[in-house]
Amino acid sequence: MYTVKGKADKNHMLTEHAALVKRLAHQMKAKLPPSVEVDDLIQAGMMGLLDAINRYEDNHGAQFETYAVLRIRGAMVDELRSNDWLPRSTRSSMKKVETAMTKLQQQLGRPPSELEVAKSLGVSLPEYQEMLFEGGGHQLVYYEDFHDEDGNDSFLDRYAVDDDDPLRALLDTDFRSAVIEAIDSLPPREKILMGLYYEEELNLKEIGAVLGVSESRVSQLHTQAVARLRASLKEKLWTSPA
Repeated sequence: MYTVKGKADKNHMLTEHAALVKRLAHQMKAKLPPSVEVDDLIQAGMMGLLDAINRYEDNHGAQFETYAVLRIRGAMVDELRSNDWLPRSTRSSMKKVETAMTKLQQQLGRPPSELEVAKSLGVSLPEYQEMLFEGGGHQLVYYEDFHDEDGNDSFLDRYAVDDDDPLRALLDTDFRSAVIEAIDSLPPREKILMGLYYEEELNLKEIGAVLGVSESRVSQLHTQAVARLRASLKEKLWTSPA
């Protein structure tokens, strides 16, 4: 693993940890829409691995694999951001879904059903469910959430100031509590789904087996749950005064 000069053999380390990159890429791909190619994630991940090898030192204070995972995932996320992997049209559709959910929640005093959201959008239930399927990979927070449509500072700037990784900093603020509260208010099946997905780290196929539904149906429900969370958080945090 080391050359005659005592330095880590980069080629050996790349080969040794290539399987780690592939595993992380497939794990991430499972949470993303079909338009994302796993090979693109692997390529970005290999660049992250190389960066980790170049930066890592034995006295870094952490096991190399632990450090490498952070660099690999970071490289993959950067690749996704740079390619805007969720189409703008899909993002626009999900924004309409969130708006409809917020309006219905206020009117009904409870989470609206799929049929109620579909009627509010003026589409059939199958059409609405197709919107959810195409929105697979919809995220709780986007970097453009840092600013509103006029370019002004938004809730993320207020909740995660002076931090190199503002999204991670959110976990140490009231934002975390708001997310937990929003999850608790989800319909029972969606609440269970989120627990299986994020706490138990089951994939969509495994969750489908637990819930007794298809993998595509799990994808729809997950997208809908994320839309509910975003709608709830917008109501509580996005528009709250500084």
